[in-house]
Amino acid sequence: MSDVKTQAGITHQDPITIVTQTRPIDGQEEAFRSWQDEIGAEVSKWPGFVEQKIIPPNPPAQFDWVTLLRFSSLDAGTGWLRSPVRLKLLDKLQPILAGSDDVHIVNDGASGVLPAAASLVISTRLLPGQEGQYRSWELKIAAAQSQAPGFRGYRLQPPIEGVQEDWLSIIRFDSQQNLDNWLNSPERLNLLKEAEAFTDRFATRVVQSGFEQWFPNSGAAPVPVWKQNMIVLLMLYPEVFLFGWFVQQPLLMKRLHWPFYLALFAGNSVGILLMNKLVPWTSNRFSWWLRSTDKKTTLIGLGVVLSLYALLLFVFSHL
Repeated sequence: MSDVKTQAGITHQDPITIVTQTRPIDGQEEAFRSWQDEIGAEVSKWPGFVEQKIIPPNPPAQFDWVTLLRFSSLDAGTGWLRSPVRLKLLDKLQPILAGSDDVHIVNDGASGVLPAAASLVISTRLLPGQEGQYRSWELKIAAAQSQAPGFRGYRLQPPIEGVQEDWLSIIRFDSQQNLDNWLNSPERLNLLKEAEAFTDRFATRVVQSGFEQWFPNSGAAPVPVWKQNMIVLLMLYPEVFLFGWFVQQPLLMKRLHWPFYLALFAGNSVGILLMNKLVPWTSNRFSWWLRSTDKKTTLIGLGVVLSLYALLLFVFSHL
């Protein structure tokens, strides 16, 4: 197949991410999880599938389940979207679905693709013949939002002929608070009024990711994701090791004869509860490092955390 550009500037062989936002009916969360497992098992067999990431709801900012499916090419991704196996699974989803199942395609490998600390996904359907006016307006709002505190990136994806009718925008901010400030700003609200003249449909959904709920903002700069991950690992590793060493193996599996899968589930359940206490406690002790932008302080904190990793490995190797 020739490397023909689509209307969106994506070639047939460009890697893409399919962003799906889904909201099940209240009380149907377990049924939705089972459905996700089914579709995950099927898409993993699809030629060109790369990986799947699921971002659960995080009320009150994000009420939808967000699924990111990466494919090695546009052809592979659109082939999956149109496949009989996926359409059959979508029919199965309908009875537990609240509203519509929003699906968007974005070009992979460039800035602005989900996830971020806080992202806004905007889908816009234009009135006929209004593309020029919309592009001019989009330049204005893009310039305005780039000046907003906490702005981290912006992505505009035109419609893909025969695949996606809406214009898709993804706006990334470093925190939910900064995103909310932009969403409610008079400048943005005035610009949205201008867009009413050429817009047929306009929908926005917020997506959050990561461990932000464990790192309170307190009005300071947001914690970099890599620092969050290091603190989480600092607490997760000893918690998993100690529970497995002192509880899971000797008590649950040997004495109570629980199967491994059940003992592991118990360990993970306890771990989540403990992490909700341990990570905030630890983040408070490391606040001098987590929120610092000073290079020297960052390197010192990094050295401390790496040393603690080494200490844990040494201690546990001698048990």
